[in-house]
Amino acid sequence: MLHPTYPITTDRLLLRPYVLDDLEDFYETLRIPEVVRYLYWEIKNRDEAATLLARRTTCDAIRAVGDWLVLAVILKETGALLGDVVLKWESAEHRQGEIGFVLNPAYHGKGYAYEASRVLLSLGFEEMKLHRIVGRCDARNTASARLLERLGMRREAHLVQNEWVKGEWTDELIYAMLDGEWAAANGS
Repeated sequence: MLHPTYPITTDRLLLRPYVLDDLEDFYETLRIPEVVRYLYWEIKNRDEAATLLARRTTCDAIRAVGDWLVLAVILKETGALLGDVVLKWESAEHRQGEIGFVLNPAYHGKGYAYEASRVLLSLGFEEMKLHRIVGRCDARNTASARLLERLGMRREAHLVQNEWVKGEWTDELIYAMLDGEWAAANGS
């Protein structure tokens, strides 16, 4: 259904599938408490990071409903691995997907997640012909919520204490964009 040609380039970034040689930078990011604070998993040790990375190296295409496209975000200028962006195919019948992003805090506030996430929205709407793409985040993660809004997604829901995560009830925000909204915002 979706198998892009790599690397995908933007003004400042290269997006490509993970490779096993990414382990050091991948591990360094997953060791940072700030990174995993609002994710479903805890800090990863080196072996856990290696196992997760090995799985992510296979996420280079979307072939069936439920598949994730996981792309490493690389800074063109230095070759540094900044983190990753993801696109999931949620439903064929309803033409729906989901995006997500995780970046090393050293690269926050520079627009890299925005730049990379726009690529995934483009792939979802223009290549996969999705009708609706959502982005979800912990309600306390104001930076992610701001990014989803900056991408042009509208907040559709604030689910109160809907998930038990890391020993506490957490609220979740759900943002979404429709294909027509993407087209209108991008002159398509």
